[in-house]
Amino acid sequence: MRQVTSVRRRAALSAASAAVVALSTVGAGIAAAHVASATAAGCQVTYTVTNQWPGGFGANVSVTNLGDPVNGWKLTWSFPAGQAITQLWNGSYTQSGTQVTVANVDYNAGIPSGGSTGFGFNGSWNGSNPAPSSFALNGVTCTGDVSTPTPTPTVTPPPPPSRQPCDIYAAGGTPCVAAHSTTRALYASYNGPLYQVRRASDNTTRDIGVLSAGGGADAATQDSFCAGTTCLITIIYDQSGRNNRLTQAPPGGFPGPAPGGYDNLANAAKAPTTVYGRRAYGVYVDPGVGYRNNTTNGVAKGDQPEGMYAIFDGTHYNGGCCFDYGNAETNSRDNGNGTMEAIYFGNIKVWGYGAGNGPWIMADLENGLFSGVNQKYNANDPSISHRYLTAIIKGEPNHWSIRGGNAQSGNLSTFYNGPRPNVAGYNPMKKEGAIILGIGGDNSHGAAGTFYEGVMTSGYPSDATENAVQANIVAAGYR
Repeated sequence: MRQVTSVRRRAALSAASAAVVALSTVGAGIAAAHVASATAAGCQVTYTVTNQWPGGFGANVSVTNLGDPVNGWKLTWSFPAGQAITQLWNGSYTQSGTQVTVANVDYNAGIPSGGSTGFGFNGSWNGSNPAPSSFALNGVTCTGDVSTPTPTPTVTPPPPPSRQPCDIYAAGGTPCVAAHSTTRALYASYNGPLYQVRRASDNTTRDIGVLSAGGGADAATQDSFCAGTTCLITIIYDQSGRNNRLTQAPPGGFPGPAPGGYDNLANAAKAPTTVYGRRAYGVYVDPGVGYRNNTTNGVAKGDQPEGMYAIFDGTHYNGGCCFDYGNAETNSRDNGNGTMEAIYFGNIKVWGYGAGNGPWIMADLENGLFSGVNQKYNANDPSISHRYLTAIIKGEPNHWSIRGGNAQSGNLSTFYNGPRPNVAGYNPMKKEGAIILGIGGDNSHGAAGTFYEGVMTSGYPSDATENAVQANIVAAGYR
């Protein structure tokens, strides 16, 4: 990028060369006029090449303001053949590639209605020197017309549906026993807090709720509360009424990086998104971040049936262990095969993998990430990386399933539906009923990912129920 400040006026346009003509010859040069309609403004530009020599040229530009008075201006254009300004007077300029911006100096900042201003410059060219085809004054394209401002329509986001995911699960006979989201209510009647943030400036906390019952997050409260400082997510509340909230994960088989061996908390502003047409924030998990609840209520234990889904950022992952959401050990340690049942997302290949290079939705069942019935490779589990990803794991006695899809459009696909893995220790299951987010069951905390919402159910949900939940997720409009 080049930048040169103004040089005082050196030459005045002759009456002939200042005339508005369309790409016609004026003396030894070329003149072109460009006019266009603008919102609440109007302008006309005359561009005149006053002199030209091998590799160089001089030009004058006249700007006429056809709209309301202007106090301070910038004229922008693009050179069509790679020309470059080498010196300019009665203005200041910047050029980046072919894009040029010329701004006023103090003595010509004001242009009254019907008034004009101008500047001149010397430039370089190579091959050809055609005139620019379009100019804009303060962002308004110049065509010589003046238009009345067109009011910007007010777009009212659609109201939340009358049924939310946990209402749909309940209607299917598999009610939610845990419902976590930082972006929206997961019951149509829910009007409580979604999550809590703590700001670094004074360690004060604030609950972030919904804008209305069943609606999206009140992100403006977070923005105001956290302005000028950093906020961390300290609690992700459980909307099911069972108090299965998620808080800072304690040390376990692996100590975390925070004081006392706890895991880190997520930065509350690192995963902005849009739901129902309004801003919200997800949970951005860097390696070392983790949430957990080892004392839960109603979560499946042993071989009891359960289902779970989560919305992840399908483009944010790594090969660390383990970005999970779901059922885990209650002592934060590896208690053996079958003591977990959680959704995993990432591209680690140590314990299991699917087709392609990942990432994959798999089940973390402890001592194994499973993409199907086999311990390692299962070809039917595809790499899947939608920007917003719906990931589902569900299990019951000697039967489990992996499903997934695009959380922004379309239907769910089933990637596995069959018996428990053909490895000892997973039939029957020995689930313990803790809940984890962003970490492995033994507090392995090397993973990365982003979580927006997720639930766990009592009972094995039907595909039809999950398909209805997927339609609800798509309607939420994650963007």
